[in-house]
Amino acid sequence: MAVIALHDMRAAGIRLAQLPQLGLYVHIPWCARKCPYCDFNSHEVRGGVPEVDYVGALITDLEQALPLVWGRRVQSIFFGGGTPSLLSARAIDVLLSAFRARLALSPDCEITLEANPGTFEREKFRDFRSSGVNRLSIGVQSFNPRHLRSLGRIHDDRDARRAIETALEHYEEINLDLMYALPGQTQEESEVDVRTAVSFGTSHLSFYHLTIEPNTRFFQHPPDVPGDDAAAAMQELIEARLAEAGYAHYETSAYAKPGRECRHNLNYWRFGDYLGIGAGAHSKLSFPDGILRQVRYKQPKEYMKRVGAADPLQEEHEIRREDAVFEFMMNALRLTEGFPLPLFAERTGLPITAAEKPLAQAEARGLILRDHERIRPTDLGRRFLNDLLQMFLPEEEKA
Repeated sequence: MAVIALHDMRAAGIRLAQLPQLGLYVHIPWCARKCPYCDFNSHEVRGGVPEVDYVGALITDLEQALPLVWGRRVQSIFFGGGTPSLLSARAIDVLLSAFRARLALSPDCEITLEANPGTFEREKFRDFRSSGVNRLSIGVQSFNPRHLRSLGRIHDDRDARRAIETALEHYEEINLDLMYALPGQTQEESEVDVRTAVSFGTSHLSFYHLTIEPNTRFFQHPPDVPGDDAAAAMQELIEARLAEAGYAHYETSAYAKPGRECRHNLNYWRFGDYLGIGAGAHSKLSFPDGILRQVRYKQPKEYMKRVGAADPLQEEHEIRREDAVFEFMMNALRLTEGFPLPLFAERTGLPITAAEKPLAQAEARGLILRDHERIRPTDLGRRFLNDLLQMFLPEEEKA
């Protein structure tokens, strides 16, 4: 078995007293149709998903990466995409069996699978649960058929409702993904979406502001979307309605009933570790003397070929000492509660004084609150999160 080489990371100047929690991310890169707003590594299915070959590549990829995570317990698994629910229940079962045989999974390991209502099959949702998936994330985006068409979704509002109702029969932990500030969307329409989402009583909801990203069809042909003030009003309305319904706004776009936060994503935001396998998957892995980031080859065929040659990594680099402050803050300041002071040193190997200058500036501008125990963003800091995060960039990148 080929082994991914560990580099000598002492030059980065990072020393960690203990390693953070570890999650496993599994990327499934295919979707039935590429949405015009999507800039993720996803590819339209043409001629069917090469399921057997891809599942084999994922298992081989994991085996080659095992030396990087020997002895570490995996707290969560997340199947993302693309559209993981395009895979058969049998494929998910094979993968989870392979993971259990090769990794030390925690007894209460959270196992999430992203699902598209347009790939909904009652038996498949049930069989995913039997295989060990215990959390479903359903990409609804909107309950308005006009908005679903404008977003290029392959499902309609009836498909979405059926998928949610079926999921509720088999899963206690369910997230619904929705978007706002959609083309032509009014304040009233956004309120209907949030009230409809709340009516299902799922444990978790995510509301994302539609952004126009480069390398998307919406970037090439921009739609008429609500302006900044209208979008901000929608966000305030969503926050208010979800608070009334008992959902805590614990992260920029995430809301959960008490104790029902997504553990996998919390691990990201707390600057935890994750091993990513699959086409285009990212990894962040800590060692006593440094932190490593990896990116696998993005094109599925190229990825499978490279895994066969024991060479799946397109990029690999160490996090420099001067970048660690920004990378930590970029994640932790997304959390409404911010972070306890000891976590910064624990995850970066640096004293909190390494971030004192930007912290003082952010505090002076009213973007953060801090005391001897915790640092958290203010309401203003959350609203202008990008401005807050840019303050922590290394000096050479502030231009």
